[in-house]
Amino acid sequence: MKNFIWEYTTMRNITVRKSVVGQAVACALLLTAMSGLQSAHAHEYTALIDAKKYAEVETAVAAKLAIEPNNADALVGNIDLILLGGNVKRFDDAAKMAEQCITHNPKNSECHEALGNVLGSKAEKGDMMDAVGSLGTIRDAFKTAIALDPANYNAAMSLTSFYLEVPGLMGGSTSSAKKLIRASHQTNPEIAKLLQAKFDLYDEEFEKACTGALAVNTDNNTTLVKLQRDLLVEIGLTLNREKQFADAEKVLLAVVQHHPDSAPAYLGLGRSLLEQGKPQDALLSLEKSLQINATAAVHYRLGQTWQALGDNKKAVASFEQALAFMPPLSAKSREDVEDQLKALKNPGFGSK
Repeated sequence: MKNFIWEYTTMRNITVRKSVVGQAVACALLLTAMSGLQSAHAHEYTALIDAKKYAEVETAVAAKLAIEPNNADALVGNIDLILLGGNVKRFDDAAKMAEQCITHNPKNSECHEALGNVLGSKAEKGDMMDAVGSLGTIRDAFKTAIALDPANYNAAMSLTSFYLEVPGLMGGSTSSAKKLIRASHQTNPEIAKLLQAKFDLYDEEFEKACTGALAVNTDNNTTLVKLQRDLLVEIGLTLNREKQFADAEKVLLAVVQHHPDSAPAYLGLGRSLLEQGKPQDALLSLEKSLQINATAAVHYRLGQTWQALGDNKKAVASFEQALAFMPPLSAKSREDVEDQLKALKNPGFGSK
């Protein structure tokens, strides 16, 4: 985001800007996060993945690859599973699958998009130089995906995010983002509206971004529906971070009304309600998020909510669940949970 704290460091006589890379450049590069890790045109495993029938997908993909080891749909489906699972140890395998997919299916847009997705996810978890070294490949992967298929809307959203989030000397460019938005008008004016809303969010024009995203006519296009939903969630979560909790509540409430299966929206809504002193309402929203997709972050917010409601026993249970869950909490949230548990289990903790 624009308010990332960048440091300057010199390596190999080249001055590069860096963030706390595990969280800043890389977090900005997790370009697949808001697009659901899905390709523009649904492959044959998309419906099962959307239904969270991951074991069935794994079995079906393995069977297909046993017969056709270079099948693009199966390779992309396998990559989707790995990224959704968040197992960092398998990201290198996913990258090899993406490269294999491109080698044997060079004209397949989704293979190139998958490579950008994988490398973006790897960058989030890697060190600074690994992240910086992959930036050009990530950008070019999305550019190639769009060149091969201008209707690959997820790749267009990911490339826009790249241009906006990455520093200019590393490949980012607001002018390139604007150019992409203009070009998208020729493909589909509605995706261009979404990309513009993404740009407005980057510009901290929150109301304009929300209005623009809501104005998109998805016309039952599954990809546009998902991108619209995820961008609205991103706007809501950004408003939470900006401590504009009432506005975040309005945006996220609109999302859950139209997309009752969006766990991130319920999670964000729970936080905005809790921060406004509405713990009982927050509890309902967070429990809904937990039902859809249990994560460490949900348990963390539930712990805070039970604290606000005065039920310390349930707060402890939720915080302990948050610490046990994988993928883990951020270092900052984990530290907060540990402090809260000490205070809850030892009422005299921190007092003098």
